[in-house]
Amino acid sequence: MSATSPAAVVVLAAGEGTRMKSKTPKVLHEISGRSLVGHVVAAARELDPQHLVVVVGHASEQVTAHLNAGDAVRTAFQAEQNGTGHAVRMGLEELGGNVEGTVIVVCGDTPLLSGETLGALAATHAADANAVTVLSAEVPDSTGYGRIVRDSATGAVTEIVEHKDATDEQRAIREINSGVFAFDGRLLGDALGKVRTDNSQGEEYLTDVLSILREAGHRVGASVAGDHREILGINNRLQLAEARRLLNERLLERAMLAGVTVVDPASTLIDATVTYERDAVVHPGTQLLGTTHLAEDSEVGPNSRIENTVVGTGARVDNSVTHSAEIGAGALVGPYAYLRPGTRLGAKAKAGTYVEMKNATIGEGTKVPHLSYVGDATIGDHTNIGAASVFVNYDGVAKHHTTIGSHCRTGSDNMFVAPVTVGDGVYTAAGSVITKDVPAGSLAVARGQQRNIEGWVARKRPGSAAAQAAQASSQETDGQS
Repeated sequence: MSATSPAAVVVLAAGEGTRMKSKTPKVLHEISGRSLVGHVVAAARELDPQHLVVVVGHASEQVTAHLNAGDAVRTAFQAEQNGTGHAVRMGLEELGGNVEGTVIVVCGDTPLLSGETLGALAATHAADANAVTVLSAEVPDSTGYGRIVRDSATGAVTEIVEHKDATDEQRAIREINSGVFAFDGRLLGDALGKVRTDNSQGEEYLTDVLSILREAGHRVGASVAGDHREILGINNRLQLAEARRLLNERLLERAMLAGVTVVDPASTLIDATVTYERDAVVHPGTQLLGTTHLAEDSEVGPNSRIENTVVGTGARVDNSVTHSAEIGAGALVGPYAYLRPGTRLGAKAKAGTYVEMKNATIGEGTKVPHLSYVGDATIGDHTNIGAASVFVNYDGVAKHHTTIGSHCRTGSDNMFVAPVTVGDGVYTAAGSVITKDVPAGSLAVARGQQRNIEGWVARKRPGSAAAQAAQASSQETDGQS
């Protein structure tokens, strides 16, 4: 914990968000790999606060379960949404009442807010010895926002004036209130007890704390966000989409500055949880999702969806979908391959065109070039699986495993009916249905012998195009003899 780390961060996430017109609580809508409140919690954790509490209300069980799906987050329950002041009071009560030190209050629907900006707010609050420090922003158009009015001599905030109450001179002010604050914890606790509800909404307004502390002689200051877009709150689907676009631009910019080539940022999506190394290349139309990692010199896309996947050094994924897979160094995937959860593709291995894999471990240098399904299987090193092969893993009740050794050459159109083991160095004939274990070094042939019934078409399909073609061919052959 640094000298400016807050004693507590309180995240307000109790509202329903009716303008989203959704059965999903507003704060659980996702952009760039996290929920709205998840982005806020991640930014708050960058401050290393002593306490972090999220105030929940609407759909509290759902929101709490979401917050606890990863690292557990402490929550406070606001049974009735009686205003922002009441919500903060519920958060402080969860922490045992008054908190000594800085308390930062942030809204749970501001996913663009960065840890850096919150850190600057905390630093300004400490340096200026304020009772309250407002996070403000200078916006191109301040219509509809509360204006920050400052003392011209000291720079202290004298009041926050809502647009409808502002004079013409005040409406010309471009610095606005974000709804994010840093408080002296002890003073905050005392002031919340004095907040009244004699307003049009009958609610406890957090902004009333500012006037209460100011009238008591305490200093109120402001910290200006470097990018006004960080303070944007989300109230509807249009704003959700705009926030996604802005956050995606920020994340791609960070990746490119770290040495990743993004050929067409406008058609590329990346989640906040994606990691990468220098000289990775991302082609147009590609989505990088979840915990995906791109190693050095890897290349993904175009038109690929890479989710929770490790792409090894120098590996290539082309026009494919991968989910919860591991792709080894120098391996090739696609075009038009689908790697499902549990797939582990070894170094310099290949999952080629129209290949699907699931819960399969593929050895180094092994190739499954095209038109095949490999499920619940282990394949050794430097084996080649023939085209149109199917690993028959499901008997209608349970899944079964297939093992194929190293340096095998399996024929096209093979069926491996699990459970079955094929030893090292085995060859299998095209068209075989392998139902029994094959010893190492064997040739397995499992197909009926071919039988030609001459003249069948002329007898069974007389006058057909096939019969006419066969007759013409026979006459031509007779003429040449």
